[in-house]
Formats: sequence, structure tokens, C-alpha cells
Amino acid sequence: MADSNSLRQPVGRVESPAALDALRAALAAQTAIAVDTEADSLYSYFEKVCLLQFSTRDADYLVDPLALAVNPLAPIFADSQIEKVFHAAEYDVLCLKRDYQFTFANIFDTMIAARILGWKNIGLGNTLQERFGVALNKKLQRADWGHRPLSAEQLAYAREDTHYLLALRDAQLAELEQQGRLEEAREEFERLTRVEPTPRQFDPDAYWNIKGARELDPPRLGVLRELFRWRDAQARKEDRPPFKIVPDATLLRIADARPPSPRALAHLGISDFVMRRYSRPIVAAVTRGVSAPQTAHPQPRARAEDFLDYAARNRLGKLKEWRKARALARGVENDVVVSNEVLHQLALKNPRTLDALVAATGLGPWKTRAYGGEMLEVLRGKRR
Repeated sequence: MADSNSLRQPVGRVESPAALDALRAALAAQTAIAVDTEADSLYSYFEKVCLLQFSTRDADYLVDPLALAVNPLAPIFADSQIEKVFHAAEYDVLCLKRDYQFTFANIFDTMIAARILGWKNIGLGNTLQERFGVALNKKLQRADWGHRPLSAEQLAYAREDTHYLLALRDAQLAELEQQGRLEEAREEFERLTRVEPTPRQFDPDAYWNIKGARELDPPRLGVLRELFRWRDAQARKEDRPPFKIVPDATLLRIADARPPSPRALAHLGISDFVMRRYSRPIVAAVTRGVSAPQTAHPQPRARAEDFLDYAARNRLGKLKEWRKARALARGVENDVVVSNEVLHQLALKNPRTLDALVAATGLGPWKTRAYGGEMLEVLRGKRR
């Protein structure tokens, strides 16, 4: 096992093309490397990767993608001979594909492995504390990773996220083999290589999905519409997440009260920050909304459940009952058996054969063998 009780091994700061070339050569010589990313999703409208972390069994590396182009690392991620070990890989893979068009092969996800093994605490901090007695500093999970320079505390935090992953992978690999779950895990890891990012697109009617919006009358709903659209435009202008301009709950409170002036707005208990920066455009949005009530139901982009008719919803309910029982018998969370997306597709398309089931869901060979027949029986009404 790698040294999991200290950070004695060297750390490399990769901030120049020469250092990146040296890192690429070092990583290319490995059979397994640990990887993580830090992004600025809490601080920008369009998030971006702000730091890449790598660990081998001998050294840790911190790569600054805001200081240099990291595209030369693409062959490492695509190399099927090098196992890339992540914890909760999907977000990292989506970010790296979105920002750099990387392709992926041979992933090991320690969070997915923990879930398949039925571990109760799957967060990295809890897992390392339980398995190795290592206490990670998680105070900086919400730090602004796009700000430079990064503090020494941030760099230490980022390093810890990959430093112990290879030791954790080794322990999980042995346990997966012992439980006969390695093929199941490999199938899930391979699925991660195929996830694809979707570009962020503003839906001007998505205010209908804000909790409480559907109880508003047409004038108040018109105000919420205008506030929602103003907020997005302002967030783009400032390159900040919309919720940091004005939270959803505050938008709803303003729409309900329809304040006609900044003074009336202040009486709603709006924060001083929002009052100083946005009181006038908020009141202007209220005025626009009052003059143009929303008399028709908005039509936000459809969600998966919106496509299900009564019969399909009934099938979905029965599939969820079956999955819950299966998961309980295994001692795992429900979606370890099969995902919500798979169940929705089955309920919607109602396949009658294994081939049709695979075509509808993209389910891999292991899960098809393990659960495909049972799910078809549920759809045919022969199993609960």
C-alpha cells in the first residue's frame, strides 16, 4: 500500500510548458494515476476548470490550466494502458471534455466502487478517515479556485484530494474481486468514459419550476418572469452564478409583494448588498411584470418525467418498487442497481425482449444478465 499517513512525497507545481512536458512524460510511464479537478462553479456564470491534480505512487502534481494550455495531456486521458483513478469522476470527466475536448479510457472511480461494495459513507473524507485514519481538510470545498494566487492552504487541500486515491483504489480492487463485483464495477467505469457535457442554455420559462411559482396569480407570475429573465442577463454580465445575484426564494418573495419602489422593496427585508446594486432594475422588472401578466402557463423545457403518460407512470412505479427491493437485499443504494434514467426509458418504451431493453437503455452486459430478465417480468406484470 502507498504511504497513506503522510504527505512526505514531493509535490510538483506545473505552471510552464516545460514543466507540463515533464509531467506528461512522468504520467506516461505509469500504469495508474490519480486525478482530480477544481472548478469555479460557485463563482462564475460559465464554470471552468481552474486546477488539475495528479498523483503517482511517488509524487503529487498541481497543474494550473489558467497559466498554460493543458491540451498536451490529452493522450494520457485517452491511453487505455493507464488507469485514471478519480473519486466521483463524472463531474471531472464532463468538465475536462467540455473545456479541453479530452477523450477517456480506463477509469477507476473510488466513489462508484464504494457504492457497489455497499459502503455506507462514500464521501472521500469519510472514506479515508474510516479506512486509513486520515483526516482531510474539507474547509475549502467552496473556495474560489479561479482567483490567483492560490493560497498555501488551497494548494495543500487540492493535493490531498489525489494523494491517497491510489491506496484507496488498491483496497477497493481487492474487495471488489473478493465479492465478485469487479465486472459490475468495470462496466460502470466504462460508462463514465461515454458521458457527454451539455452546453448551458438559459430557459426563459424555467421560472415555472421555482418552488411556489405555480401558486402565483397571473400578475405576480408576470413579475416573476421578468425578475427571472433580468437576473440571468445580470449574471451573464457580471460572470456570476444567478443564485449569487438574487436567490430563487427572494425572487418569489418580490414577485408576491410586487413592490412599486425601492423603499417598498427595502421593507421586504432584502439584503443591503442587493438593495445597493439592484434595487432600481428589480423595481423596473416588477413594473414590466405588472403591466404584462402571465396569463398562460409557461412551457419550460421538458424533463424526463414529462414524457410519461398514465400507463408509463404506473410502469415506473412498479419498476421502482422492484429496484428498492433488489437494492435492499444487496445492501446498496437504489440507483446502484439501475439508474433513474434507465427506469424512465423502460417505463417510456416498454420493451418486450432483452435486445429491445438494451436498445432502449444502453444497459451493459453485466446488468443485462443480472437484472434484465427481472425488469422485463415487471413490465409484463409477472413480478413485483
